[in-house]
Amino acid sequence: MHLPAGDAGDTGGAGDDRDEGELRIDVRRAGPVRIVSVGGELDRDSADGLRVALAGLPEDGLTRILVDLAELSFCDSTGLNILLRARQDAERAGVLLELAGPRPVVARLLALTGADTVLRVRPSVALAPAADDSRKDADPTDPTGSTRPGPAAPERP
Repeated sequence: MHLPAGDAGDTGGAGDDRDEGELRIDVRRAGPVRIVSVGGELDRDSADGLRVALAGLPEDGLTRILVDLAELSFCDSTGLNILLRARQDAERAGVLLELAGPRPVVARLLALTGADTVLRVRPSVALAPAADDSRKDADPTDPTGSTRPGPAAPERP
């Protein structure tokens, strides 16, 4: 399902005449994981599209929401608040919400606001753990839920 800002219609395919800043959202389901890919600019005027894409909890069999930010070029405080609220809603429903692949400008927003200490942020969708092992290595004292590497194995000659 493709969702342009505030609309449930199809955004069209590659090569169309979309504005680079227009918010683009693609929602798909991979087993127990809802993957929400976000591209373009997320701001007060376009936020409804993301709000709709992240709504709808609880959903049968859903254990995780992965928000792919790799194509998001801008995010303001409205977008940040939607992500924070979605994390709270997901947590209440027993669903893990993670962000993946934020560009430097979005990662900086997360860091400057301290949101990266509350939201789980993965370097990329490909490096996010599989749904069934996303919690097993989490440090329960770490509010980000990030995994920490174990002790290094001794080198063998």
